[in-house]
Amino acid sequence: MPDISSSSRVTFPEGETSDTGIVLLVEALSDDGAMTVVDTTPFHPVDHTWPDQPGDSGTIASGGESVRVTEAVMAAVSDDGSVTVGVDIPVKRGAEGWTWLVAHRLEGAAPAWLAPGAAVQLDVDDARRAGLSRGHTACHLASLALDLALADLWRKDPGTDAMGAPDFEGRANQSSRIHEDGAVDEYRLGKSLRKAGFDTETFAATLAQREESINATLAAWVASGAPSRIVTEGPTIVDRRSWQCELPEGTAEILCGGTHVSSLGEFASISVALDLSDPQLLVMTTTAVAA
Repeated sequence: MPDISSSSRVTFPEGETSDTGIVLLVEALSDDGAMTVVDTTPFHPVDHTWPDQPGDSGTIASGGESVRVTEAVMAAVSDDGSVTVGVDIPVKRGAEGWTWLVAHRLEGAAPAWLAPGAAVQLDVDDARRAGLSRGHTACHLASLALDLALADLWRKDPGTDAMGAPDFEGRANQSSRIHEDGAVDEYRLGKSLRKAGFDTETFAATLAQREESINATLAAWVASGAPSRIVTEGPTIVDRRSWQCELPEGTAEILCGGTHVSSLGEFASISVALDLSDPQLLVMTTTAVAA
């Protein structure tokens, strides 16, 4: 096994979709496919513990040959040298005793030219990346607008979000799935939320007004064309990263490992639809339209 002593260096936080690197590892997978690890990559991987944003797809090429990357995922090498990939990783990202890597799942078996030591060109699917970035930024903005629209429904202090509003998102969100130009978030409205001081009855009775308020806020934020960026504390996949956006009311900052737009000027619109068909479960569907 090659010497893999440091975590993968990633360039997607800077918005890169193309880069070059040296192959460190190629492994066959149980589903008859294969994966490869490169020392530096522009590919954003899906997180194995909170898989909200899908991993990038694209190609790896060398010497006129190329292979399709179906999705980038997390991989980890333990101190004893065992390699685990994706959902099989038994610990959270960044846990001590592990080296953290971006693995590129390939379409089929690895070709002979894709071997440790090979210099390769990595290219992410630009259009898909752009759509996922819009979806992720829109998801964060929608959650902030949701918190603001529900601020008057709290009888106790639930803590605050990145803009200082009562943190409904942090208290109630149970899943988030980002796709190109949108997202679907689910919020549990059970007994524990009511005990925390949230007025679920008034919320249900005023659902349409809350949705209208969220969409008005989102329209104002899009119109501002506010700068948006990823701030990182280092170059590797395990270094702490956050999303920042200079909204009219102040700068929002949320810990986030995904990709984002560079400006809200990249949107023509962002809107949400709230569904409370199940009174115990709020489903918020966010839709973004590119400028």
